[in-house]
Amino acid sequence: PALRGAADCVRDRLGPASVVVANAGIAAAGSFAHTDAALWNRVIAVNLTGSAATARAFLPHLLTTRGHFLQVASTASFGSAPMMSAYCASKAGVEFFAQALRNELAPTGVTVGIAYLHWTGTGMIEDLDEHPVLRALRAHQPAFAGRVHPPGQVAAWLTRSIARRAPTVYAPPWLRFLQPLRPVFPYAVSYVSRRALARLSPADLAREAGVLGPGGRADWGAEDRSPALPVTPPHT
Repeated sequence: PALRGAADCVRDRLGPASVVVANAGIAAAGSFAHTDAALWNRVIAVNLTGSAATARAFLPHLLTTRGHFLQVASTASFGSAPMMSAYCASKAGVEFFAQALRNELAPTGVTVGIAYLHWTGTGMIEDLDEHPVLRALRAHQPAFAGRVHPPGQVAAWLTRSIARRAPTVYAPPWLRFLQPLRPVFPYAVSYVSRRALARLSPADLAREAGVLGPGGRADWGAEDRSPALPVTPPHT
């Protein structure tokens, strides 16, 4: 209801939206066994259910304007890293949600794009090097692949894709060349992750999961956590 109300406010003040970007997201780092069930569910609610709620609220606008919906996904959907099960599951989910929505809306003239973001310098990854598995994954990547990209640069890539109504946008652009290799990624991530986990102490593995970044912590600490109205900063 809150998102529908926001959509009505947009229509009243600015007219029907012609571009909608589903970009809200939070992440929790920790083993599944030591992640509070409510926190795990909240990550799914914000990232996946929140994206669907955004699309549902603004779909009448897009049908009127024959507009464009951009779903922000992540390279987390390429190969799921342990200790990030909810985040990876949600990003794989939004990718497939957007693909299904694209096919459903094609006859109407509404286009749907999917953005695959890699390391983006937002608050979500401010403690990246303190997360052992993510630190190991990044360390095993070539230098160019481990680079953290400024939010302004990523926003520019997304803006250009919207102007072209591109079905996919990769940030950074070289990620497009990895799409044919996606069947290999789960095996590569599994190999690196198992080596990283083997170096952790039992205490590290049993540590209670925590929310990453100030946006995620603010959302998790809010008294009213409606899954239909995620309010968080840009991310990957």
